[in-house]
Amino acid sequence: MTLTHRFRALLGAALLSALPFVASTSTALASTDPQTFGVAPGPYGDMVNLTIKPQLEKKGYKVVVREFSDYVQPNLALANGSIDANLFQRSLYLEKFAAEKGLKLEKLIIVPTASMGFYSKKIHSLDELKKGDVITLSNDATNLARGLRFLQSLGLITIKPELDATKASEKDIVDNPRGLVFKPLEAAQLPRTLDSVTASLVNGNFAFAAGLKLSTALKLETLDENLKNVIAVRADDIDKPFAKNIKAAVESEEYAAAINAPGSVFSEFQKPEWMKARAAQ
Repeated sequence: MTLTHRFRALLGAALLSALPFVASTSTALASTDPQTFGVAPGPYGDMVNLTIKPQLEKKGYKVVVREFSDYVQPNLALANGSIDANLFQRSLYLEKFAAEKGLKLEKLIIVPTASMGFYSKKIHSLDELKKGDVITLSNDATNLARGLRFLQSLGLITIKPELDATKASEKDIVDNPRGLVFKPLEAAQLPRTLDSVTASLVNGNFAFAAGLKLSTALKLETLDENLKNVIAVRADDIDKPFAKNIKAAVESEEYAAAINAPGSVFSEFQKPEWMKARAAQ
């Protein structure tokens, strides 16, 4: 049984114990065409399949989850109508990507998110880092800047103070007291580098896809709202029934119970502010 299958089995069992049976009284609202969710490798496909898809199906929708291997194609596919929604990216990335490509995409709702982690198979503490140690990180513009901000928060580097931190690249490092070497690579490849480099900054979804646990990271990034993942749809669809029903599913008690279910890895994710506020009520 693969890690993904074990995870699904565990979460499925947890959901059965955590969720009350809710009979569906909804009438079919969907067309006969399937509604397709795009995701990247990692836990967000499971989040859709286990916490959103069942609620949509009760309302008559046929939901298909389609996995993409990178951070580019899910937005292009959403814009051209190949898929109807996606869940893989942060608000900051969505806004930047849509502006650069001239795409009319919008955030529907923020969801619990696995943070970027500082992972290593070579060291057990940041204090062990030494001159020449190689650290890999994502090479796409927003995740590269994000990784550098994470490294700066750990006290490992300093970025130009006058620079827009969302646009930083390795060329904007002004202080690197440990003499570390930073190697940007495609995000999906980062977990594989852990056998050959000192450390890697791995995004949550690709960490899970590679079998890395949040608890094994030496350090975890603290996420503000702009760095938490969102469900995105086309701007023209933001007020359509399908989009409204996705949002309602995420805001439901069933969704909250699934996220917080005993044994669910989603319980380790950083919650959006709207979800924290609701839990505090």
